[in-house]
Amino acid sequence: RLGRVDVRELRTHIGFTSAAVERMLRPTLTVSDAVVTGKHAALAPYWHEYSDDDRERARQLLDRFGCERLVDADFGNLSSGERQRVLLARTLMSEPSLLLLDEPTAGLDLGGREQLVSLLGRFAASSTAPATVMVTHHVDEIPPGFTHALLLRDGRILSSGPTDQVLTKARLSECFGLPLDLERRDGRWLAWGAESPQ
Repeated sequence: RLGRVDVRELRTHIGFTSAAVERMLRPTLTVSDAVVTGKHAALAPYWHEYSDDDRERARQLLDRFGCERLVDADFGNLSSGERQRVLLARTLMSEPSLLLLDEPTAGLDLGGREQLVSLLGRFAASSTAPATVMVTHHVDEIPPGFTHALLLRDGRILSSGPTDQVLTKARLSECFGLPLDLERRDGRWLAWGAESPQ
C-alpha cells in the first residue's frame, strides 16, 4: 500500500523498462553502468557502490542478451535494438520477482524486432525467468511462451485469460473497434484488417 512501503525498496523487486526509462539514462553512461545501476533501480552510478561481483553479473546479463561486446560503449551510441537488449539486462540486475516490459519492440526495424521477440521467447521458456508482463499494441510481437493475455479498451478489461482463449477475431475486433482477421502460425500471432463486405 502506498504510504506503508518504501517505494525505493519496492522498485528493486520489479524490473521495468520503457521508452521513458531509456530517455532518462544519460547517453554518455557506459553500457556496463546502465546495467549495473539496475541493481538499485538508479539512473546513474554515483549514489551507490558496486562490487566486482555486481560488475561481473552485469557482464553475464549482457552476454545473455548478446551484448557482451558493448560493455564499454556509450549507451547513447547504441542502435535501438541494442538499447532494448541492454535495458532487458538492466531489468534483471536486481533479480526481480516481476518484470514489466512496456512496448519493448517499439521503434525497432523488422530485423531488430524479430531478434528481440525471439530472445524474449527463449527468456519466457527459462525456468528461472520471473513473472513477465509485456505491453504491446501488436499481436505479432507476442513471443512464443507468453501464456496469458489481457485485452484493454478505454481503460477497462475486455478479456483476460489463457492467450488462446483471449485472442480471437471477435475479441480483437471489439478491442480495436474495427473488423480484424487473426491467425496463429508457428507459435506467433498475425492480425490484419478484414475486408468489408461489398
